[in-house]
Amino acid sequence: MGDVYFYHLTRSPLEVTLPMLVERSLRAGWHVAIRARDRERLGWLDEKLWLGPDDGFLAHGIAGGPHDALQPVLLTTGQERANDAQCLMAVDGAAVNASECADLARVCILFDGNDAAAVDRARGQWKELTDAGAGAQYWSEEGGGWRKKAEKQPG
Repeated sequence: MGDVYFYHLTRSPLEVTLPMLVERSLRAGWHVAIRARDRERLGWLDEKLWLGPDDGFLAHGIAGGPHDALQPVLLTTGQERANDAQCLMAVDGAAVNASECADLARVCILFDGNDAAAVDRARGQWKELTDAGAGAQYWSEEGGGWRKKAEKQPG
């Protein structure tokens, strides 16, 4: 079972943190699925990933295209991983279930720490996934840099 990393965003917005995590995952040799709750948000993410830093962008596609299987990064609202992703990044409270964690090298759950409902949702996901046996780490930007604030071993 892959570990679940929770990222509590309080200083950097999603459009800054997500590309950083995706790039790290790609360097690890993983294909990535980014899951949002609705198609409108996928359009926003699509734009942000294409309009990255001047020296590059993150090649990706939106699920449902003819070349999904070839995409290193695939944006989706569903549970499919048509690009054979080894890493799932869930944003905006997108659902993640324990059986997915068992099939993946890593799951990242990114949530807005300034939104009480998002924090509550992430707490519920932590409990659900760790109760099902997933290992988990909680990372916070508190103090200006990313720091691991909690960890639960698998089992």
